[in-house]
Order: sequence, then structure tokens, then C-alpha cells
Amino acid sequence: MDPRFLPHNSHLADPQSFRERDPQLRHLATCPLRHRSPLLDRLPEATPGIYSLGGGRQIGKSTLLKQWIAELIDRGTPAGAITFLTGELIDDHHGLLLQMTTHLEEASPHGRNFLIVDEVTDIRDWDKAVKFAADAGMLERTVLMVTGSDLTLMQDARVRFPGRRGVAAEPDFRLHPLSFGEYVALTGTVAEPEALGSAETLPDSSALDDLYAAFDRYLLHGGYLTAINDLAGLDTIRPSTLATYSDWIRGDVTKRGRQEAYLREVLSALVNRYTSQITWNALARELSIDHPSTVADYVELLQRMDAVCILPALREDTLSPAPKKARKVVFSDPFILHAVCAWLEPASASFERQRQRAADPVWGSRIVEACVAAHCRRTHPTYYIKAQGEVDVAYIRDGRFWPVEVKWTNQLRPKDIKQVARYPNAEIWGKGRQVSELNGVRVLPLPLRLLSL
Repeated sequence: MDPRFLPHNSHLADPQSFRERDPQLRHLATCPLRHRSPLLDRLPEATPGIYSLGGGRQIGKSTLLKQWIAELIDRGTPAGAITFLTGELIDDHHGLLLQMTTHLEEASPHGRNFLIVDEVTDIRDWDKAVKFAADAGMLERTVLMVTGSDLTLMQDARVRFPGRRGVAAEPDFRLHPLSFGEYVALTGTVAEPEALGSAETLPDSSALDDLYAAFDRYLLHGGYLTAINDLAGLDTIRPSTLATYSDWIRGDVTKRGRQEAYLREVLSALVNRYTSQITWNALARELSIDHPSTVADYVELLQRMDAVCILPALREDTLSPAPKKARKVVFSDPFILHAVCAWLEPASASFERQRQRAADPVWGSRIVEACVAAHCRRTHPTYYIKAQGEVDVAYIRDGRFWPVEVKWTNQLRPKDIKQVARYPNAEIWGKGRQVSELNGVRVLPLPLRLLSL
């Protein structure tokens, strides 16, 4: 093996001490809260094929893969059958094919072997190497797992492997930041949070108090484990943690040939219009960027990086986007919003700024609405409704749309729900702790409802 890759393949020297020697697993062991993603139970073990794992940077893809390696070894996979390659050390498809060939030559000629290429989209024309290896019959006994942070590039490249990916029913995986339900389970805030979210009766007041307090914390750190552990262990979120995530966004955008100055303008405009309807034309008129298509390009790149979600208006008759209507753009996790704001407006007391933003009635409502939309979007096509009035979120399930009005306020007024009240299956997800009804629309405790998504 190329010695550059040895730090990430310490299992080859001593499988029993892999958890203590591997950099990601060693760091994880020092954290107050350690997450085991349920995705680990779905990753392949016996079926050869070409698999992919997508997700934004800094959400734990590498750590997840190291946990997978450790569990494969625990279940009897020979350590020598597993190789972990980091894409940042490989320039192009020629280099990747060389490393793949080396792995296959060193692996046992019997049984399965596992080849992991992390951040494969950093490798120029990586798909050419994979296609060549598949066509040459080199991967007949190989579970090849590639990961990437550019979701569109991953998707585009996968279509170039028709008939070459194997027979697995689930070849593609997506890792998100922790959902609110996963965070509640991680911290043990309440017992069986999934059952709690789907229960017909409300939990007792003490459990509800704990749940709402957990949601307040979630609005600060989102589902990013580093920030979660900062708050759990230090009672603050370090400026360096915020900088890590904003640096990722800036670095990946500039690496793709875009300008940091334009990125700053676009992000500032998105923050200033958070959860409001926007058009690319309107943004371009207010920015120094000349053309609306350039604005769209930057925002769509951010969506490819899983940093933002673009929510189109819903065309109700076809359950599809209404292309001529304005969009909403929200960050895919509350913590990304805080990290971006810390970069746009640096402050010595960055965590105090976060707390003030989340506690502010206007900003708090925006963060909660975006959080709901991002959660719905993980499992369902998600839109908003623009008709005579507006409905914050509409997700598609079972062949119909389900309207949700988000009201993170202490007072609900009938005049504020005129549009959502037009739909018989609508719900209001609110700040109140009781199940009630307003103008024929069910009103449900929002944190409890998030647990069921």
C-alpha cells in the first residue's frame, strides 16, 4: 500500500487496536456524545457492487465509514480485505485505477473484499477508473463504496455505470446531519422518541419540558456532532467550530471556480430574506452580480453541497414545482445558518450571537420554519404553497400533499391561517404544548411532531 494511506488503514497492522489507532475513531471516543448512525445497519456486507454515500462535508461520512470497517472486522471480515483511500491524495482516474489495482492485488483471492474511496469527487474523472475496472471484471468480488460531497456530480456519474453496479436493492446512501429525533435519542432526553412522536396521547409535562429544552439546544447546534459535543461538554460552541463549517463552504465553492466575493453577497442576501419568497431576478437587481443565472448558479451549487435547500412553490394539480413562481431558500441545518452568519458578521461573542438569534421572536420563527422544511425534505418531496395566501411547507406523501403551517409563537390568530385552513388534511405545528384545533385545523406541538418524521 502507498504509505500516504497508512494512517487511515491502521487495521492492516493490528485489527484489534483499530479503534484506538484510527484518527477518526480515536477522536470520537473522546467526545461526550458518540453517535452510531442507523445507516450502518444498511451498508453492504455480502453483495459485491458499486455503492455510493453522499452528504455534505463535515457531517461524519469518514467517521461512519471507519465505524463500518470496525464492525466488519468484528463480524469476521479479514482486515486485509479492506482498504480505505482518501480522494484528496489522488489526482485523477489514472491514479485511482493504480490504487484500485494495488488493493485488488494485495487482497485475498477468496471471499469478499472492500474498497472505500472517500471524497471521490475530489478525483478528476474518477468515474472513468471505476467504469474501466468494472468492464475489466476487476470488481466481481468487490464491495466498492465511493463517497462525495457534491451530490449532483455523484448522481451524474452514477448513470454512467448502467448494468455495472451489481444486484443490490439499495446501492446509494445519503448521510444527513442528525435529525432532531436522532439528537433526542443520542442525549437520552426522553425514552423511545420515535414512539413518542407517533403516540396518540401527549407525554407527561416533565417529558414535554425536556423535549422543548432539547429543541432549544437543537436550534443552536443543529445536527452537527462537533457543535453538539461543544455545547454538551463546554456549554458553548467554539468559534473554531463555526469557522470549520463556513471554511468548508467557502473552500468548496472557490475550488469550483466561483468567486468568494460573489458567494458572500449571495449568502448575505439569503440570510436577509430568510424563509421569504425570492426570485433570481430580484436578487440580481440588488447585488453586484450582473445576471440572474449567476445567482442561480451559486445557490444551486450550495444545494449540491447540501448546504441549502431550494423549496419551489407547489403546483397542486400535478404535485410538482411551479416553475414561474418564486422560491424559498433555507439552510439544510440550523447550524449552517449560524456558521454563515458568524462569517458574514464576525464577533468575539459568536455563541452569544447565536443564542440571541435563536431567542429572537422573528428570527427564532424563521429558524424553526427552515428546520421543519429541511426535516421534511429528507424523506419527502417538499414545497411551499403560494396561492391567495401562503403555507410554509407542503410535503408529498401517499400521492397527495400535506400542508403544514409553522407557528412558533405564543399566540395563534385565525387571520394568520386563512390559506392553510382551506385544506382538510392541513396541520399547524406550533409552540404550544397541547393538541388543539383552530378554524378546523389541528394544532400540534412542533417538537413532538418532528420526532415522527
